[in-house]
Amino acid sequence: MKATVFHEHGPSEVLKYEDFPDPETGPDQVLVDVKAVALNHLDLFVRGGIPGLKLEMPHILGSDISGEVKEVGSKIKADFQPGQKVVIDPGSSCGVCEYCIRGEESLCADYGIIGEHYRGGYADLISVDAQNVISIPENTKLDFNQAAAAPLTFMTAWRMLISKARIRPGDDVLVLGIGGGVAIAALQIAKLAGARVIVTSSSDEKLEKAIDLGASVGINHRDNPDFHKEVWKLTNRRGVDIVVDSVGEATWEKSLRSLTKGGRLVTCGATSGPNAITNVNLVFWKQLEIMGSTMGSRSELRDVLKLVWNDELKPIVDRVLPLSKAKTAHEVLERGAQFGKIVLKP
Repeated sequence: MKATVFHEHGPSEVLKYEDFPDPETGPDQVLVDVKAVALNHLDLFVRGGIPGLKLEMPHILGSDISGEVKEVGSKIKADFQPGQKVVIDPGSSCGVCEYCIRGEESLCADYGIIGEHYRGGYADLISVDAQNVISIPENTKLDFNQAAAAPLTFMTAWRMLISKARIRPGDDVLVLGIGGGVAIAALQIAKLAGARVIVTSSSDEKLEKAIDLGASVGINHRDNPDFHKEVWKLTNRRGVDIVVDSVGEATWEKSLRSLTKGGRLVTCGATSGPNAITNVNLVFWKQLEIMGSTMGSRSELRDVLKLVWNDELKPIVDRVLPLSKAKTAHEVLERGAQFGKIVLKP
């Protein structure tokens, strides 16, 4: 098969499109003919090298995968048939620890992500455990590109807002850095939950697209670097109930200052750096909650996918490129030039 791989960590130039052995399919696995794979910022971090993460080289990126069943392992009892359309649950866990037993797989000590800890979907084929394979309903309107754009970002945003931040109708929600997959998913989920959503970006074009998706207000943080002051004006000096911040170091204190008393900040990443300074006085005096969130459970993914299949939540695809152009796709993502997901087609 063909795959885009890297043999060493580094810039986008390390990505090579080359021949690679077909994956073996174990008795508990499903071989999937990959039709589309969507990029995430995680791909950039893994390619560049994450401290403590040791990979079998060459490595294949790609966590968000859609395709068709090609072969089914001999021990699989689930009703998978060749040609069946599927997406892949990107999370992997032990299944037997205290966290897995209570349905909190992303807290498992052995939790891993396809494309990060294991070879992923930048390839013609991938073999995955049967429990990670999810059927795409026949009546859905989504094509393979849109289906690939759904799992990781929507499961992440769903856990952040529904499970962690406990969003309620009438809440004010601030979503930072609109344009990325998680931010766009968070905007849609918050609107579906009955919240008013304020978004930030350095691009007026992205803000306009976000308003078309349901955002009530957009703040250009290039023109208004103290965006928290604008948030206070927009909320009549109350602040928002929830901030979704995956930027980290550059926005942290302003995110905290954007919150109302008893407000909740939830984060799933730190694209600007991990070493944010927290004003502890602000946290205890306003009784704020700071919550971390990573990926989601198997049930959370399946819950949010029901809304995706029913067209109540819509994966947004910015552009589709051939798998051989993965280097170009990474460069676009690094510049933040996209609104929605960049998808590669093998």
